[in-house]
Amino acid sequence: MEQNVISVIMGGGRGTRLYPLTKERCKPAVPLAGKYRLVDIPISNCLNSGINRIHLLSQFNTASLHNHIQSTYQFDPFGGGYVDIMSAEQTDGGETWYQGTADAVRQNLHHFNDGKNDLFLILSGDQLYRMDFRKIIDHHNKLGSDLTIAAKAMHKSEVTGLGVMRVDDDYSIQEFVEKPSDPAVIESLVIGDKLRSTLDGNPEDVVLASMGIYVFSARVMREALNGDETDFGKEIIPGLLGKISMNSYIFDDYWEDIGTVAAFFDANLALTDDVPPFNFFEDKAPIYTRARYLPATKVNSAEVSRALFGGGCIISKAKVHHCVIGVRSMIGDGSELNDVVMMGADWYETAENREENATLQRPNMGVGKNCVIKNAIIDKNARIGDDVELSPDGKPDGWSEGDMYVRDGILMVMKNGVVSNGTKVRP
Repeated sequence: MEQNVISVIMGGGRGTRLYPLTKERCKPAVPLAGKYRLVDIPISNCLNSGINRIHLLSQFNTASLHNHIQSTYQFDPFGGGYVDIMSAEQTDGGETWYQGTADAVRQNLHHFNDGKNDLFLILSGDQLYRMDFRKIIDHHNKLGSDLTIAAKAMHKSEVTGLGVMRVDDDYSIQEFVEKPSDPAVIESLVIGDKLRSTLDGNPEDVVLASMGIYVFSARVMREALNGDETDFGKEIIPGLLGKISMNSYIFDDYWEDIGTVAAFFDANLALTDDVPPFNFFEDKAPIYTRARYLPATKVNSAEVSRALFGGGCIISKAKVHHCVIGVRSMIGDGSELNDVVMMGADWYETAENREENATLQRPNMGVGKNCVIKNAIIDKNARIGDDVELSPDGKPDGWSEGDMYVRDGILMVMKNGVVSNGTKVRP
């Protein structure tokens, strides 16, 4: 009997851990790797796995997300595919916003038109990984699972902030512990030799952490959402233990939760490694994004090392080391950027725009001349004047001044922010 897969991407809540990157946009819309958005990762994984019925659940600051989805994912009328954004809505059944991951799915069940043999694939919108979902679905069907949870093997010292499972050798989940902190409890969750032998390098003292990726049978999904529980990881899954067939699928490849500013910063800069942990240069399973039709990046006598550039940039006699430079970025003569994620711009300024900037004594978009910037994230459409020095060194977490903010030891210039000529933020 035919089995359809309904993919549901969770757009997340207010994204407080990624603030101020989420001040004017939701998490899935945060720019990534110079030209992409976070949401491109799960959508691309779906499309590369032959899944083209994709629902994106979001409710906070969705304008830029809507624009990106509508400009990027346009399907022909014959394949029946779509990416549908489902924001919280008032209905006869309720008027509340999504209260959690499970509640978000519950409020949209009437849209999915699923059959009893269909599957729900639940995904997160703020992770970096490449997965062929056909493998986890085949694993789910082979074991006769009602629920399969994708799991990443991690050393026991690294999992205090994650949901961790105790899994038998047949992949069945016997226990699910949310954010364990007791060393004895964590030790009890270490996997056995048989499962460990399936992992690359046969590592020791590893446990299986939930990746927040679930495959539900449609019947079990609807039964599980009959109550008022709001979250899959904290309530639904622990409540189903011992009542249904629940198994794990071990994913033994790169996976990173980009839910914090530090994780986002590190994951981006890791892409500049000689052999990056995540490979965007993949013909068979590409990451899709908006087609912008930009010119090639132009570099004028710059010194560049370990850098990644989006399209349409102009780099003039600058020094760029260990940086990710986004689309349409402008970097002026004599400037030096070290350990910087620069997200670029949404448009090019015209000569008239630059004349207006001069009249208003406002910097042009991009980085001006003779600037020194390190350990920073420069958000979209930011304007940094000439002779500016920016560093988070010596600044406490939460420090802010004008359109600048420090979090996780990283200085951020906010989206559309302005940093005037001669500004000095340094130890």
